[in-house]
Amino acid sequence: MSAAAPDPQAHALRLLARREYSRAELRDRLTRAGYGAEQIDSTLDALAREGWQDDARYAEMLGRTRLRQGHGPLRLRRDLARAGVDPERLPIPQADWVIQARAALHKHFGDAPAENRREWERRARFLAGRGFTSELIRRVLDGDPDEY
Repeated sequence: MSAAAPDPQAHALRLLARREYSRAELRDRLTRAGYGAEQIDSTLDALAREGWQDDARYAEMLGRTRLRQGHGPLRLRRDLARAGVDPERLPIPQADWVIQARAALHKHFGDAPAENRREWERRARFLAGRGFTSELIRRVLDGDPDEY
């Protein structure tokens, strides 16, 4: 247990003062700090009751961040799952994913359309890596270039 934070709630509040954390992330951080499971559970319950920690708020924050970074819905779902938040249980921020994909494509590749199949595939791999679905990728890459 850390000498600087004998109280798990004080430790958790210091973490939450910097950024949002999912319940699972906080549990992991407190476990690594050496607190017992019973202490951690009661602390997390108290933080949730007081509104200091909320997985729905965490999901909103992460969604806004990933949208700003140009990521797609698959990336957002994966990141939520990694943070211990069930993406099926919480609302995923709504976005126009076509516009989001086009903006990411434009930022990375500019205005010029793909000139050949190899370049089309390169752009498709880029969008897939950003977390966009294959259907959305086809729609964006095969769409009207004037729609950008």
